Amino acid sequence: MPTRRVVTGRSQEPRKRFAEELKLLRTDRGLSLRKLGEALGWDWSLFSKMEKGETVGGPEVVQALDQYYGTPNLLLTLWEMAAGGAVPAEDRYQLYMTLEAEAISLWHYADCLLPGLLQTEAYARTLMATGGHTDDKLTRLVEARLKRRVVLEGGNAPAFRTILSETALRTPLPVRAQWQEQLEYLLAATDRRNVIIQVLPHAAGLHALMNTNVMFLKATDGRTAAWVETSYAGEAVEETADVERLQIRYDLVRDVALSPTDSRNFIRRVLEEASHDPST
Repeated sequence: MPTRRVVTGRSQEPRKRFAEELKLLRTDRGLSLRKLGEALGWDWSLFSKMEKGETVGGPEVVQALDQYYGTPNLLLTLWEMAAGGAVPAEDRYQLYMTLEAEAISLWHYADCLLPGLLQTEAYARTLMATGGHTDDKLTRLVEARLKRRVVLEGGNAPAFRTILSETALRTPLPVRAQWQEQLEYLLAATDRRNVIIQVLPHAAGLHALMNTNVMFLKATDGRTAAWVETSYAGEAVEETADVERLQIRYDLVRDVALSPTDSRNFIRRVLEEASHDPST
């Protein structure tokens, strides 16, 4: 059978095709991104990201676009293919970086690892080395991780809350001095006006976010996305219903976590134990 000839010149990759169609429909009507945002009631930056392929958005915004353009189910069909298609890991992580850099507030749960925004150089290096990274690549990854910490600095830094499982605080670095440095860094972070750290003790028992590391990121348009991460992959969750289900689980965990004051005291006790335990 002969190969099907593509005559439209448009991409056959679902995510790119979806982005191309969005831009074509808008420009054919002579609309700016701002005008489109005003007409539909969404922040124009969301449509910009969708047209760049940085996000596919949620079904509700795509349905609104179909109705506005008079293209019943066309965009929704393309969206379903784009949302279901495989996205390279590098692209998924770039999406997260964009969301993190533009977020006005972030809240996080750490199941077993400290959050990247609060890691010291030694912690980041040890963690990434266990993932098999070495030499120049390891150095580049560590430098990139440390640069991300600037997100929490400055007068316009977003509010950041993290709930740390006790497991994350009981898993030390091989070098005791480096682990002490990391714990001291966490304690210092609790003094920042925009940072809240809570601890979920083992005594809380089984809970709604077992085996889940998640970061919620609230954008300037009020919409929230979530980034769910395992030891080998991360995935953006942008559909409103899915994000809300994760938020309900997060709230249940926060209800049984220690208060910020008690959490600070907990971290201080762990630091004191690490300072006197020769096996750490």
